[in-house]
Amino acid sequence: MLPLLGPAFVAAVAYVDPGNVATNVAAGARFGYLLVWVVVTANLVAMLVQYLAAKVTVVSGATLPELSRRHFRRPVALGLWAQAELVAIATDLAELIGGAVALNLLFGMPILAGGVVTGVVSWLVLAVQQRRGSRPFEAAVSGLLAVVLVGFCYNALTAGFDAGALAAGVVPRIEGQDSLLLAVGILGATVMPHAIYLHGALVRDRHGDAAGRPERQRRLLAATRLDIAAAMGVAGLVNLAMLTAAAAVLLPAEAETIQGAHDGFGRALGAFGGVLFALALLASGFASSAVGTYAGAVVFEGFFGRETSVLVRRAVTLVPALAVLACGVEPGLALVLSQVVLSFGIPFALWPLVFFTSRKRLMGPLVNRRSTTVAASVAATFITALNAVLLVLIGS
Repeated sequence: MLPLLGPAFVAAVAYVDPGNVATNVAAGARFGYLLVWVVVTANLVAMLVQYLAAKVTVVSGATLPELSRRHFRRPVALGLWAQAELVAIATDLAELIGGAVALNLLFGMPILAGGVVTGVVSWLVLAVQQRRGSRPFEAAVSGLLAVVLVGFCYNALTAGFDAGALAAGVVPRIEGQDSLLLAVGILGATVMPHAIYLHGALVRDRHGDAAGRPERQRRLLAATRLDIAAAMGVAGLVNLAMLTAAAAVLLPAEAETIQGAHDGFGRALGAFGGVLFALALLASGFASSAVGTYAGAVVFEGFFGRETSVLVRRAVTLVPALAVLACGVEPGLALVLSQVVLSFGIPFALWPLVFFTSRKRLMGPLVNRRSTTVAASVAATFITALNAVLLVLIGS
């Protein structure tokens, strides 16, 4: 199975992007271990969702956007594409901000210039995939993921944590509108819509089209389950490390900005802790920006049946994100709000995924078991309801 692993680690980068840093650090500093249950639940949902996203492509040979174009009426498909593009812009905003802020913390680079550098580096990472194939791209992204893992886990272990409070945080609780906003932000940062669209393409690009080859499909799905368990396990560990480190050492006021969080870790853990935080944030921004642009290309090609260049896709989401940076929006606030936008985009990816993977005519003998469809439907209903509650609270 080992040679078949890799695609899930690319998708996993989306689960530890700068938006995760902002929401998890803010949650830990302001509410301690209260929202641990959100991180754990979101990671379990992510495992199920990413498996279904890969499964539908392994069986049908088509990505989720391609299936949406083929099976839904044109107005519905265009609506799904439009919201997916908005989600892509919100995604790129978070990732560019993360890279830009990290470059500012490490080298004093202006935020706007840092955003441009992050965009260029992500394009270079994608150029590896375009010229040399999936394996070198997976290696480059996985290397950046390793930097993120080491940076945040080191800080979490150095900071220490309250095991009893951590265990208590697994019990679902919400304390007011602010904690609900962060809960939705964590959810949007963890279960990423563009990762749902992307995963099938990653598997197909790496292993080829397995449609109509039952033995090949079962082998790929077995490898995919192992791949996802390992990759999402790493992502879940990183997210918990972010939250627990913040809960242990940061003051609520320090988590209001990324700069404040960096200074807080430096204050509590020494200069090395602050540098590791910035390096992990930088690696997160570079890797997730490349993966997000790749996902944007998959979305456009799927919904319109036309290929697009990586450079064009980079420009489509880069320009709006740089415009936001140029307006001087506070980076930490923009990161958290971008994750809330992503959370609103999850149902538009998740419900079609549940629909397609539960269709016997499309999936054949590999159609979802009833228990799988029920679990995915419950997750989609919960996310949709959580977003609705947030809208009501904001409106009031």
